[in-house]
Amino acid sequence: MQHIIVTGGAGFIGSNFVHYVINHHPDVKVTVLDKLTYAGNRANLAGLPENRCKLVVGDIADAELVDKLVKDADAVVHYAAESHNDNSLKDPYPFVHTNLIGTYTLLEACRKYDVRFHHVSTDEVYGDLPLREDLPGHGEGEGEKFTDKTPYNPSSPYSSTKAGSDLLVKAWVRSFGLKATLSNCSNNYGPYQHIEKFIPRQITNVLSGIKPKLYGQGKNVRDWIHTEDHSSAVWTILTKGKIGETYLIGADGEEDNKTVIELILELMGQPKDAYEHVNDRAGHDLRYAIDASKLRDELGWTPQFTDFRSGLEDTISWYRENQDWWQGQKEEVEANYAKNGQ
Repeated sequence: MQHIIVTGGAGFIGSNFVHYVINHHPDVKVTVLDKLTYAGNRANLAGLPENRCKLVVGDIADAELVDKLVKDADAVVHYAAESHNDNSLKDPYPFVHTNLIGTYTLLEACRKYDVRFHHVSTDEVYGDLPLREDLPGHGEGEGEKFTDKTPYNPSSPYSSTKAGSDLLVKAWVRSFGLKATLSNCSNNYGPYQHIEKFIPRQITNVLSGIKPKLYGQGKNVRDWIHTEDHSSAVWTILTKGKIGETYLIGADGEEDNKTVIELILELMGQPKDAYEHVNDRAGHDLRYAIDASKLRDELGWTPQFTDFRSGLEDTISWYRENQDWWQGQKEEVEANYAKNGQ
């Protein structure tokens, strides 16, 4: 595999994957196709070698552009998505356009040129789970974590359009023999994450002299994974995965939001209770949890960042050392949250 296209490769998770490929696989060239919406940023690709990484600014729903790029590629890794739940409640259309029409456009080009396709998705397509204390197996019993057999039950315009895109990929494998795999990952954290998201919002609040904000009572649980581990998992699936299969990616990182915000404060030298409770998010899913045993057992993948505390320390350091990357957006992000009492 010498030339891959990474859609959404200037966004948070996509750009981390591009860095991972460039750093670990010196024979591979990457073309990034990114629309550079608010979540995409040229700066996320700064410092990468120009002879191995090229940015094409464009829309994945632009069939002519996609056709031109895909015909010269060995594989497409599809990260591009509208991805913020709260935004999907304000205006669902961009989520339909990118997540459904964009995915369809890529699938058709890969079908035409017989190009390998990997589809990156989210655990949010499965809905949510009860809290561990409310389950007979305390979160470890059958059906108490998401697997690739869990029925789809999306709860927002974001997760429903991602679920729709997953089903398109599966249909193209079955109907047309497309060489595709899928992955559904839990919540990522790490460098280059837009500061509207939970962890970087709280870190940059502390750095800006603003009290961190905890949504509701903070009981909502996310299964956190460092984006470097997500990247290594996607590469493993791309190169070793069985066509037509779905692999769930997770690192056993379940933490509730209250614990996360208190740990951020502790690591940043603040009192653990130096935050304020704000309005809960609309339709806030309760718990996500991933069973990644299929990926580990069948493909031999293991995460490297298994200590959430040290991974969070690295992330805090990155935002502290790269304040020019996020400061220009901070005021607008906080103003938007303030409109919702958050």
